[in-house]
Amino acid sequence: MHQRRVWFLKDLFKGLFWVAAALGVGPLNAQKPARFADDLAERTRACTACHGEQGRAGPDGYYPRLAGKPAGYLHNQLRNFAQGRRHYDLMARLVDPLTDAYLGEMAQYFADLQLPYPAPAANNAITPERLAKGQQLVTQGDATRGLPACTQCHGVRLTGVQPNVPGLLGLPLDYLNAQLGAWQTAQRRAHAPDCMAEIVKRMPAQDLIAVSSWLARQPLPADTRPADRAPAGPALPEALRCGSAPELSVTTAKPLNGGKP
Repeated sequence: MHQRRVWFLKDLFKGLFWVAAALGVGPLNAQKPARFADDLAERTRACTACHGEQGRAGPDGYYPRLAGKPAGYLHNQLRNFAQGRRHYDLMARLVDPLTDAYLGEMAQYFADLQLPYPAPAANNAITPERLAKGQQLVTQGDATRGLPACTQCHGVRLTGVQPNVPGLLGLPLDYLNAQLGAWQTAQRRAHAPDCMAEIVKRMPAQDLIAVSSWLARQPLPADTRPADRAPAGPALPEALRCGSAPELSVTTAKPLNGGKP
């Protein structure tokens, strides 16, 4: 009786062992650790966790698109987080241990991703008159206040200008409002002369909302790439020239708030 019980237990354990193996459990069917590609798509997963797959934009309206933005612009923004001109603790911690050359590689990786844009989704309540005001400011500016048109710097198609000026289309309304507000409160800055900080000083809140609301409603043109050069036009006054536009070398970039060059 005892011997039969031993055989029964042996057979039971043997059966459980093979069932486990068939189900992928246990050492017989142990999987080797997955091998990850040693490329920037894999290394930038910390970026795409918030900014969406391939940098297409996050789902909550606050994490902007990275794909297809000019490389110089993306590189300068990473520097701004590292050097304290933009304030978001998560971004600052992510870029702090990285070299400037590596930030440049990341910027170029996302800049090279030419991906389709989603349809505009802004649906905030705003009157047609305010939308028309936003369109006027974006496309014509306001000479009485010394405001250039947004198209004068961001390109006629508003898709940006190589290598340093970002596009304004395809961005969520909440993100546009947040960034304009950040310039108003000096939470976002650029190298002097800080053109955007100067521009928002000349615009009341209702005009800023009109501009962001109109931009967030515009579909992307067929060609979404940044323009090769800025549109022809009169030179901007010194206060409205953008200090972040020229490429900044590691040796000339000045750290702020204890940041690293």
